[in-house]
Amino acid sequence: MKFDIFLSICQTEVDGYLPSERTMFENFFDQVRLADQLGFDIAWIAESHLSCQVQKENSEAVIPHFKGEIGLNTDIFQLAHKVFAQTKRIHIGSAIRNILCNGGPLAHAEAAKTFLTLHGLDPHEQRKMHLGIAAGRFPFSNKPYGIKPRNVLEQKAWPVLKGLLFQQALEIFMRALKSEAFSVQDVSPIRLLPTQFRSREEWRVVWSLRDEGEAGALEDDGIVLPSFWDFEKVGVIPYEAPLHLLQVVLGSHDPEAQALANQYLPSWVFNLSITPQMTIDATHERMAQNFHKSGGVWRRSYLPRTVLIFINGDETLGRLEQRARARAAAENAISNYWHAVEGTLDSKKITEAVENAVYGSPEDVAEQLKAKYHPQDRLMLWFDFNTHDNAAVKASMEAFWYKCRPLLPQEDH
Repeated sequence: MKFDIFLSICQTEVDGYLPSERTMFENFFDQVRLADQLGFDIAWIAESHLSCQVQKENSEAVIPHFKGEIGLNTDIFQLAHKVFAQTKRIHIGSAIRNILCNGGPLAHAEAAKTFLTLHGLDPHEQRKMHLGIAAGRFPFSNKPYGIKPRNVLEQKAWPVLKGLLFQQALEIFMRALKSEAFSVQDVSPIRLLPTQFRSREEWRVVWSLRDEGEAGALEDDGIVLPSFWDFEKVGVIPYEAPLHLLQVVLGSHDPEAQALANQYLPSWVFNLSITPQMTIDATHERMAQNFHKSGGVWRRSYLPRTVLIFINGDETLGRLEQRARARAAAENAISNYWHAVEGTLDSKKITEAVENAVYGSPEDVAEQLKAKYHPQDRLMLWFDFNTHDNAAVKASMEAFWYKCRPLLPQEDH
């Protein structure tokens, strides 16, 4: 197994305490320095855009009960420079950068290439940016940038269209990373087809709107939509950015998006929280065939998996008491989180979430990880879930590293 750490920098109220932004970042850097010292491979850092607190004032608030900000990191590239300056060996990962907002895929490609150029000025630098990319979790992060239905047809087709929109953005992003010069006319258009919709009735509704204004051009049995990005031939600089210091990680389980990314560069797949085992297995099988040839043979560690972990390594306690306290911590954290996100306390959902988490003594945690995961998996361990107790988070990190990790299979780097 390979062991990474997931850091959320989630500024939400926990047991009546809401830390300042400064405190949140100070705790983050304290934890990432310890992760580096212990030997965690990659620090995956959550990324968010625009205020969750402010969006609650809007009519279509998606998390109306959440108090605070679901994540304070808005730019992994700026944050990574400071992390690399304070650490010696740990790599950085974004979890996950939205390439639709903040100017779209060209802007994000330019930011990535600028970061890599500066990061690579040290000729001995080998630490990578593992750039997780996706379409964004919340609509309120995208809408201010024009990423929303432009007419009635697109509104009806949006559940399908938003995935196709990400595919087009992904193509633009990857081609720009590779320093291609191209215009939007050279990019694959967005085509709505009947096979993409869940039912014939949904498609009939969209098809009936095909003549609405500038909804799109007809082509065979589908509809071609105008691009959300309009640009003449461009080239994204710096051209000499060291791509060997970049690892693209796709935050999508869309098979077409996975294959598309790997047409250009070797691209891993980011496991988004709780994903059915069937999907995990299918992804490994598919990526074994689709992984870009320059990346070599597909490995299980190229699909990092998020693990909520609650470990108690207090040596003054027996194993049963460690287990009881770890479970209580898991129940408290998860119930507080669900209450914040949904405004309700669903006991069944909380119990299921606790059972999907990993908790207990170091020996318990090791046994659960061995039972739930393949010995060659890469695990992103999430210690700071719904807690602001910096000392407790660091104690959990150390308990895992020194008491649990030796009990687990470890893959050579």
